[in-house]
Amino acid sequence: MDSKTIVMSPRNEGVAVPKVSLGIQSDSAFSEAAKRLKGRDLCSIADLTVEEMAAIMELAHAVKNHPEDFKTALDGKQMVMFFEKASLRTRLTFEAAINTMGGNAIFVDQTQSPLGERESLADMAHNLERWMSVIVLRTYSHDTITEMAASAKVPVVNALSDYEHPCQAIADFLTLEEKFSTCEGLKFTYVGDGNNVCHSLMLAAAQLGAHCTIATPKNYGPKLDVIHKAIEIAEQTGGSITLTQDPIKAVTGADAIYTDVCTSMGFEHEATKRAPIFKPYQVNDELMSHANDQAVFMHCLPAHRNAEVTDAVLDGPQSIVFDQAENRMHAQKAILLMLLGGAKRIPKAKKRFV
Repeated sequence: MDSKTIVMSPRNEGVAVPKVSLGIQSDSAFSEAAKRLKGRDLCSIADLTVEEMAAIMELAHAVKNHPEDFKTALDGKQMVMFFEKASLRTRLTFEAAINTMGGNAIFVDQTQSPLGERESLADMAHNLERWMSVIVLRTYSHDTITEMAASAKVPVVNALSDYEHPCQAIADFLTLEEKFSTCEGLKFTYVGDGNNVCHSLMLAAAQLGAHCTIATPKNYGPKLDVIHKAIEIAEQTGGSITLTQDPIKAVTGADAIYTDVCTSMGFEHEATKRAPIFKPYQVNDELMSHANDQAVFMHCLPAHRNAEVTDAVLDGPQSIVFDQAENRMHAQKAILLMLLGGAKRIPKAKKRFV
């Protein structure tokens, strides 16, 4: 196995890049971020500024700890979900999120008929914007999401595409903030396929000032444009991005180790080919032993048990996978509140880390 490691240094080497302040510093800063996000789309973590990401994170903590303050925040709002891929967590957490804030969810199963096949995406968008407050899409092609967003006058949310999974990443770093109080300076390691989840995690880690290491087999790394964007963001926040093909080096000293399935939906035909390539990247007790003593294990689920992760790790004391799953609902509440204009800062919950 090639053990090549690349520490991604700033592209503007030698040029001072002012570091932005992490977190929300005032009520007015929160309000300004909320105003900018109202009516916007969330297709990618890269759509957000560092301050907007911080505002969403703060709001996610608030809605989790003070749900009573948001019970009617989305009264009368209608959310439609079009899913080309099967779902457990994404569907139920989005439905629960809007239902418990006074809104309503409508689900449309597109698993047998890809979006844009029966009717153009633009025509769909122009219909939906007259009935719905927000459109949530779970698709194979990221272009489906960006085309719908370009056509619709209401917010469009990426609930998973072949390029990114932003809602998952926001929930994951919400979970890490609960465990470590802050993600600034956190040593976060992802081991496995450089897929859509990996892309969003890299970008979110950079937004929050974490030190992110990605360990993938040769030819299975994240896309170059995502790497470059993550570096650009990390330059502002004091975070870093490191790429390696050595899983042991990647996890050594890590605070959090994350993995995903080696064969994502849509790539099932590659499963036999991928199995031996990804075997050295399995997260097991031996690999976890190289991390910090208090390190946590993470997975977006569903997991292929004893493939990318062993039962011993997935069910072990370091695993926080079900905390992540729970936090999908709270993160998505915050996203919906921001995009639909229901966001507010709770005085009793002003501290970001609770």
